[in-house]
Amino acid sequence: LCSTLNANAATSKTVNNEAELKEALNNSNISTIILGSDIETTEKINIMRDITIDGNNKTIRYIGKFGASQSNDNTVWGGIYVLQIYKCNVTLKDIKLTGGNAGLLINGGHATFEGRIDVSGNGFGGIELGKGSGVTSSPTLTITDNAEIINTTESADKPTLWVPSDTNGAVIEIGNTEFELNAGVELSLDEINELEESIENPETGDSLILNIIFLSNELFNGLILFA
Repeated sequence: LCSTLNANAATSKTVNNEAELKEALNNSNISTIILGSDIETTEKINIMRDITIDGNNKTIRYIGKFGASQSNDNTVWGGIYVLQIYKCNVTLKDIKLTGGNAGLLINGGHATFEGRIDVSGNGFGGIELGKGSGVTSSPTLTITDNAEIINTTESADKPTLWVPSDTNGAVIEIGNTEFELNAGVELSLDEINELEESIENPETGDSLILNIIFLSNELFNGLILFA
């Protein structure tokens, strides 16, 4: 479970390498981690408590091995996500996550994106919203008004965002709008951008329930909620 910060003791910490990053993540008195340099890591970085990571326009790059074969090729599946958010609330700001099988796994947690979030250069795609074994809470991604997702290596088999077939109830929140994604859905950057237009009944102001078919032919259920 996520640890709770002592608000009076909470502070920020600038880190410059993998060891400093892990140490800061393990220090419950630190509420904000700032990247002072690009960081290379040989392991997936697990985030298991509420925290803000200010990338400061820097990069976390995975440079380790993949799979049982210990391949250097990130298109060999090894379950390597540059960052994994595990059942916690994490804000990511102005950061690039690259070199892994995927950039980010939101594993039953809640990620909030601020600024430029770059998930280019990963072997299978950018962002996975999943639950995984033993996780019951639904993964949620909040994209704030000033956030921009970047993926220059997107392709048909490397989506920017996806939900695995064993995960139901994954949610994307944009402004005052909430979209629930079907299991197995894959979204491109263009499809994510389509969600950024909030839809409201102009006569009543009521919420709407929509079914949208994207070009990928994946069914997407959108539950639109307004404050």
